[in-house]
Amino acid sequence: MPSDTRILIVDDHEDTLYALESALAPLGYQLSRATSGDEALKQVLRGQVGLLLLDVRMPGVSGLEVVRYMRRVEQTQHIPVILLTGFGVDQELTTAAFRLGVADLVLKPVDPWALRTKVRYLYDAHRRHLALEREVRRLRTLVREHTGTAAHPPGPVLPHPDAHVPVQRPQGAHAGELEKDRT
Repeated sequence: MPSDTRILIVDDHEDTLYALESALAPLGYQLSRATSGDEALKQVLRGQVGLLLLDVRMPGVSGLEVVRYMRRVEQTQHIPVILLTGFGVDQELTTAAFRLGVADLVLKPVDPWALRTKVRYLYDAHRRHLALEREVRRLRTLVREHTGTAAHPPGPVLPHPDAHVPVQRPQGAHAGELEKDRT
């Protein structure tokens, strides 16, 4: 993930934004802020957001609506989201949030230590995931260039986790050709 990737903090109250920025500042990550769901969506769609801390209840577009939209757009569907709420957690909110793939639901006021731990883990895991995807794309390109084959059909981004899966025979290869390669 590029070094200019940042954590976006979204809340409609200035004092909450300040408190969250103060809590996360010791991590040393680049932080940006938005005061509405619309503004948050614009920033997320521009790219370079690696984690979103998002208030659930805001005027206009709510936090849950922001997440619903993000999950429908390929470029934003895997960005980790921590939802923040000051109104308590109810079963309906919890169910909706986790069905949308929200990483966590945190009550305000937040515990700065716990928030830093969650943010560090999620942000770093997302960065590693994106780095692995880039490396797999790079390796696939090298394989295509080396073998002179056309692009492989779309498949999983990462190779099969089971190392015992046998290597598949190249297309058009006959048993005799494979035997020659072994000798």
